[in-house]
Amino acid sequence: MAMTRYNNYDRSFIRPFEMLDEIFSALPIDTLANVSVNAGAFKMNVEDAGNGYTVTAELPGVTREQIDVELNEGNLTITIDKKESEEEQGKNYLLKETSSWTATRSVYLKDASIAGLSAKLENGILTINVPKVEEKANVTKIAID
Repeated sequence: MAMTRYNNYDRSFIRPFEMLDEIFSALPIDTLANVSVNAGAFKMNVEDAGNGYTVTAELPGVTREQIDVELNEGNLTITIDKKESEEEQGKNYLLKETSSWTATRSVYLKDASIAGLSAKLENGILTINVPKVEEKANVTKIAID
């Protein structure tokens, strides 16, 4: 029985994606550093507090001017438009993990009221208080004469 010499080209049939691994491992590390599944998303909680809703969103590093909150027919929308300042754009960074980004999150609150709506940004946490519309009874008792 004769022994066959190992052929390096046969490896490509055994591990077809090995060549791709070699290509991506040759890239600089920071090329793929800013890619993530939830790029631009922010965490948000919605609590039913009985007489209203309390919506909190984690927005570290975002200023009041970069936030837009809107309530339209029960749909509460939070939009963030974080832009890089002119001063930041002119700098020569060796590594930069912060950038301009935009994100929008919405939640439907069926009985949300416009009256008494308030929002506050403190320590990177946006808190929105949305009161509920007082339900009026649609049933009227009619006295019989």
